[in-house]
Amino acid sequence: MMELKTLLIAKAHELGFADCRIAPAKPAAHRELYEQWVAEGKYGDMAWMARNMDRRTDPTIVQPGAKTVIVLAMNYFQGPAPATAAGGYRIARYAWNEDYHDLIVKKLKDLDAFLIQQGGTQRYYVDTGPVLERDFASEAGLGWGGKSTMQIHRQLGTWFFLAELITTLDLPVDTPARDLCGKCTRCMVACPTQAITAPRRMDARRCVSYLTIESKGPIPLEFRRAMGDRIYGCDDCLSACPWNKFAQVSHEATFQARESVFNKKLSDFLTLTDEDFRTLFAKSPIKRIKRPAFIRNVCVALGNVGNLEDLPLLEAATHDEHPLISEHALWAVEEIHRRHAESLTASAAVGDTAF
Repeated sequence: MMELKTLLIAKAHELGFADCRIAPAKPAAHRELYEQWVAEGKYGDMAWMARNMDRRTDPTIVQPGAKTVIVLAMNYFQGPAPATAAGGYRIARYAWNEDYHDLIVKKLKDLDAFLIQQGGTQRYYVDTGPVLERDFASEAGLGWGGKSTMQIHRQLGTWFFLAELITTLDLPVDTPARDLCGKCTRCMVACPTQAITAPRRMDARRCVSYLTIESKGPIPLEFRRAMGDRIYGCDDCLSACPWNKFAQVSHEATFQARESVFNKKLSDFLTLTDEDFRTLFAKSPIKRIKRPAFIRNVCVALGNVGNLEDLPLLEAATHDEHPLISEHALWAVEEIHRRHAESLTASAAVGDTAF
């Protein structure tokens, strides 16, 4: 089995995974915290997080006869964010180009085929099934759960995807990782909406990633200004982590920023039809939230960083047939007018003191 593990790790690296480690197929270490999180309703609209709780915490239910969990890391770091046009915006790094699910699932199929040849039976996932993957990653020694609730790796920092194969093969397991966060709270301080309510405690309902991706309704007024120029996801808690100083640029071209997106000004997105949206974000994870939710996010960002030049397109959007767009566009128009009026008042006050 040790020889098989060595071959498995070599094949994983050959497929482009940055790390491959093994955890025992035992119940997740933080099951009680997960159950408490669900009981408090902190999953918001993500109803699937409250279903199949036993399956999420016990890999032997997902894969009968499971002995070990193979945990993999795929580096997606692409260096500095691409420059955007005037009135810039931010998109979470993982969504700069094609959907990582499609890429990684193909690689998992290759690993599954290899393990079948060795007599194993597997179930594999990449955010696609009931698995508390960060618990198993920590148990396997593939990083540790940071105070942001995100996984941190000594060589990759925070910029990696997790994937796993639950297997009936009894592979030698690795030593669990140590928590190396120490007294650092940079991720907690960096969160724009204070969604990290305590170390390793996340209220998804406050998280910008949840608000801009998972939530299908209006963005609560209390969070709109805090969203700033973010139009899909948020990387602030990840970017703040000091372990990212060790991060290396990924060699996977699929994760490079898509120029057709980042060459656009923020207000350009307002002109997208449904067909334009599907074409622009073909194979992108952004496509799955659909145009109304995406334009909702764009309107909020324009309300925070837009200017008078953006008003014509925003005013047109206030008449959009989809209420999610029209309501947020109206809010953005009012915010731009408010900021412009405050700017004029401040300029006048400076002028008065000059005399």
